[in-house]
Amino acid sequence: MVFMMAHGVLNAVSWGIMMPLGFMAARYLKAFGPRADPLWFYTHVSLQLSGYFLGMSGGATRLVLGSMSSGNHHPCHMGIGSALFALGLLQISALFMRPAKDHKHRHIWNWFHHLTGYLVLLLSLVNIWVGFTILKPAKGWMIGYGSISGAVMLTSLILEVWKKMTRDGMINGAQVNATPTSAENKV
Repeated sequence: MVFMMAHGVLNAVSWGIMMPLGFMAARYLKAFGPRADPLWFYTHVSLQLSGYFLGMSGGATRLVLGSMSSGNHHPCHMGIGSALFALGLLQISALFMRPAKDHKHRHIWNWFHHLTGYLVLLLSLVNIWVGFTILKPAKGWMIGYGSISGAVMLTSLILEVWKKMTRDGMINGAQVNATPTSAENKV
């Protein structure tokens, strides 16, 4: 039972909290422009790499679990977990193979990296909740994780709106594409 709890906690923290925070660092710190460079990048990479390695230790506890109990198999949860491990490894290798910012194929790498990252976030969320149905922990664990996960998602939604409003010039009093009033037309 200790290994099952360790497996669940390690993976919920790594895939369910650290990975989304790493995503948010890249998406929203980058929105501050050049003054946030390279802070957003190093924050993103630090959270993603440490989350991945923490997730690997969570996976290792699963291997220990597998050797201890022969009749406890959950193919869906294990399949998603294996896919997450492979996609995470793919993301790490992409870090070392990314083209320079001004390379003509950088947009393809960005597209691949973003798509894979979104897939990891989605699969992580699904697999954590599948794990909760398997482990059946005390309700406090699910409420705690659900609250943290919900707060991360709500914060991301708020920051997404802020980013869009900032980009469209709706913050700081400058509205883009505003039609002039009749008084402004007379001047």
